[in-house]
Amino acid sequence: MENDLLAYEMAACENGYATVAGIDEAGRGPIAGPVVSAAVIIPLPSHDMEGVTDSKQLSSKKRELLYHKIYEHAVSIGIGIVDPAEIDRINILRASLLSMAMAVQNLSPQPDFLIVDGIFQIPYPLPQKAVPRGDCLSLSVAAASIIAKVTRDRLMGKYHYEYPEYGFDKHKGYPTKRHKEAVLRFGCCPIHRKSFKGVRETL
Repeated sequence: MENDLLAYEMAACENGYATVAGIDEAGRGPIAGPVVSAAVIIPLPSHDMEGVTDSKQLSSKKRELLYHKIYEHAVSIGIGIVDPAEIDRINILRASLLSMAMAVQNLSPQPDFLIVDGIFQIPYPLPQKAVPRGDCLSLSVAAASIIAKVTRDRLMGKYHYEYPEYGFDKHKGYPTKRHKEAVLRFGCCPIHRKSFKGVRETL
């Protein structure tokens, strides 16, 4: 199974690229909090990445375990974070792509080829391939999806202590019924995305 998830990485290597990074983001859908991206370079051939898959298919406990495994074995990991004010200023798609570019910029060593989850390439001057459902099809993108998701969930857990009335530790900023009711009751807080439906109506 792991070898099946290395097809994109191995194809890049066969085309002469030595260092391949997978990139994914977490947090496009929430109405609060940042969008967080991760870029991950895994060793090729990969070792000890059993269980790594799309973060959405994993429990939070399993994601945490794999988060530590990926940090232990990855060649390099970069994180990119774009805050809610910037999301409101440039829109969520551009903010997501920007956070992905920031994540790649934070890699050391720098890769020479990128596999990007989704249909869009990112604003970064490296050869790259956008792969729809890349988090299910590429091991390095799946690893990035886990790192991005766990990093963002931890941030939202910290925000819960600043703004406990919203329940960020439970829904991580997604527009659940409880979250929307809290916004109606308390108004929005500094980490809410004011351009998003469910928040802008309360301003």
